Amino acid sequence: MASLNSVQAWDHEVDVLICGFGMAGSSAAIEAIDNDPNAQVLIIEKMPERYAGGNARASGQSLMINKNPQALKDYQRAMSQPNPIPEDMLDIWADRMSKLEPWIQARAEEVGAKFIKGTGFSEREAVLEFPEFGAREAVAYTSTILPIPSGVWLAFKANVDKRPVKVMYETPLVDLVQDPDTLEVFGAIVEHKGQRAAIKARRGVVMAVGGYEANLEMQRNYCGYQDIHPLGTPGNTGDGIKILQKAGAELWHMRNNGQSGGIWPGIQHPDFQTVFMRNFFMQTFSWLEICADNQRFYNETAELQLTHYKEKKHGFFTDTPHINAQPVHMIFDEETRVNNCLVVKAFTWNVATEQLEWSEDNSAEVQKGWILKADSIAELAAKMGRDPAAVEATVAKYNAACAKGEDEFGRHPATLQPIAKGPFYALKIVPAVVCTSGGGKRNMEGEVISTSGQPIPRLYEAGECGSMFSHLYQNGCYLTEAMISGRAAAKNAVSLKAWG
Repeated sequence: MASLNSVQAWDHEVDVLICGFGMAGSSAAIEAIDNDPNAQVLIIEKMPERYAGGNARASGQSLMINKNPQALKDYQRAMSQPNPIPEDMLDIWADRMSKLEPWIQARAEEVGAKFIKGTGFSEREAVLEFPEFGAREAVAYTSTILPIPSGVWLAFKANVDKRPVKVMYETPLVDLVQDPDTLEVFGAIVEHKGQRAAIKARRGVVMAVGGYEANLEMQRNYCGYQDIHPLGTPGNTGDGIKILQKAGAELWHMRNNGQSGGIWPGIQHPDFQTVFMRNFFMQTFSWLEICADNQRFYNETAELQLTHYKEKKHGFFTDTPHINAQPVHMIFDEETRVNNCLVVKAFTWNVATEQLEWSEDNSAEVQKGWILKADSIAELAAKMGRDPAAVEATVAKYNAACAKGEDEFGRHPATLQPIAKGPFYALKIVPAVVCTSGGGKRNMEGEVISTSGQPIPRLYEAGECGSMFSHLYQNGCYLTEAMISGRAAAKNAVSLKAWG
């Protein structure tokens, strides 16, 4: 940490400093100004303006709406059973969730955006991930703000733009300025335009800095993942977690179960660290996946997107095995190539922010060599660097299952369509992560808890970094938790008496 004595002069002075301009940071800025219109609020964002928004910009934009706080509390407790969330947190969170919808609607109305029921890209009005734990009672419906993609983020950014909030882009947080004995936070050291600058935060600092999904070294050390790719912002490299640790924060939820958001089938673009999400709305089913031993390894057509790619094994929900099955290839025929765009176009960083294209019939990607093409399965296997006989045997076994109408992995008979119409194709599938939950331990007021169990004075946290979610995850709760935690952190920070 940087001590107060080490700061010779402050380059900027504000009341509340918010680190990170995603859903939590924007919610915090809105709440701070709405509670004290005279407060000086500054957001620092490490990414350029065109890349601001964090995972909020790349997410599916789902907002879970609850009308029954007791049912929501019971549901979340059941989903978190292996790593329990404190009961007092569940109480407050469930109550605030049940009262959140009017505030979201007000944010949309303020900037002329449209709030709707449903996901905006499917016909589902409610996504019920774990009915056996009480999803049907807890989830009133799913909602969002149009347009798709990025509608929720765009509305909240527009709300911030209407308020007297200053934003400094390309300004990463470097360190916090603290008292070495009490840990009280007085401000921060940042880097702006290649120069270090000291920012005095008279009332408090809000850490809304996101997770570490784009930091492969942290993924390996905390989770044991050999290789994993972000579906969201490449800016989430865990910087803030390291700063919180240095500041004396207790860490929690660093591992979770697939980091709660799950490990999804991803498709690489050779020029980008971020990946596409493989389409889960396939129209034809003459395809399968094989893993390192050239065998199939799970039910490829199960609606795993409805459980954030968790599948139930031995009575326990766990991650699908993509992370431990590499290399994985999707093998398909001409029928599937022509009738399915292989990537989701409603969200992910590649789509929402980079605005990367993927052809509707995958022909452009075949021409580029991203998708391998061959006249036979044996030739295709050779191009993949696999044993042709083994791959031929796997495809033949699958085709026999199609003829029989019974599959060893439980695919529905309607999805048992043989891989028969050449030419044949293969596409590498990589493990892709939505977000992480780890960070500084916090309470529902956004106060960061130190290793001694006490709040660190004037230090707050919100959003993905240090999220309360500890195991399974219900669709629509990350963005809403970011709103709730951002609002709480800012409300409490702006209410403090200024120091100095």
